[in-house]
Amino acid sequence: MTHPEASRSSVSFMTSNKTMKLGYNTGYWSAGPPAGALEAVKEADRLGFDSIWTAEAYGSDALTPLAWWGANTTNVRLGTAIMQMSARTPTAAAMAAITLDHLSNGRFILGLGASGPQVVEGWYGEAYGKPLARTREYVDIVRQVLARETPVEKHGAFYDLPYTGADGAGLGKALKPTVHPLRRDIPIFLAAEGPKNVALSAEICDGWLPLFFAPKEDGFYRRCLNEGFAKSGDADKAARFEVASTVMMIPGDDAEKCADMVRPFLALYAGGMGAKGANFHFEVFARMGYEDVATRVQDLYLQGKKAEAAAAIPLKMVED
Repeated sequence: MTHPEASRSSVSFMTSNKTMKLGYNTGYWSAGPPAGALEAVKEADRLGFDSIWTAEAYGSDALTPLAWWGANTTNVRLGTAIMQMSARTPTAAAMAAITLDHLSNGRFILGLGASGPQVVEGWYGEAYGKPLARTREYVDIVRQVLARETPVEKHGAFYDLPYTGADGAGLGKALKPTVHPLRRDIPIFLAAEGPKNVALSAEICDGWLPLFFAPKEDGFYRRCLNEGFAKSGDADKAARFEVASTVMMIPGDDAEKCADMVRPFLALYAGGMGAKGANFHFEVFARMGYEDVATRVQDLYLQGKKAEAAAAIPLKMVED
């Protein structure tokens, strides 16, 4: 991901057959588009990178930059890391996927994620409860749209298509997309950190988008993925499944100074991306063995002491 003071980063794109490829993640925007993003995207395409990725939180969206920058490429796959599910209905997300896949001649990757309760309830005004069940319904609807076999219907706990509520007009009609998808198997990747959500990505999706993946936690995550593969009922799924793991790259000779450019990012996620007791990123750092550090970082961050929170993160945690 890009950082205000960092110009380049990479995503290690690893498939289950141990083939590693490189991608480029443009990251979040701050005051505006990240400087040099278009040039970096074009260079990644020229160098033979596998993919480029965009992100969204509660500022710039993921789709518009991907289309704009992606129009200047011919080879790289174009992925969202991530499209927040609460930002769009599942049919709207499927429409965007079909559209971008056509425009890119079959290069789109639909990266989805549930985000967290602060964003979902504070920014989108939706309830956050039961994110795994909601994700399962969401992906099912998207796949129905992409398959274009029958009119889309779903009467679940979260989505009701066609709408059957008493406050509706009662005129809803089950529909298929007017556009034939270029690919009915557009890959769907799921952003996941907790064990149940990681397993869900392996069960119902085509790839996993981890955050803060530490190599020493590889065994833990493989167990989660294998649980999902077993539930999928697809004996060959593990061989096709892809993992796009983001790694922040800061070139330099002084490891501590390079780490200083990463520390504010880690402090934001450990301390500021969620409330106490409801921060999934905090839980990742705790599993890595840094619960004491994450607790101190969170306390400082929530007191508004962001610089002190960042300074409290040791080099080893950055390197992990």
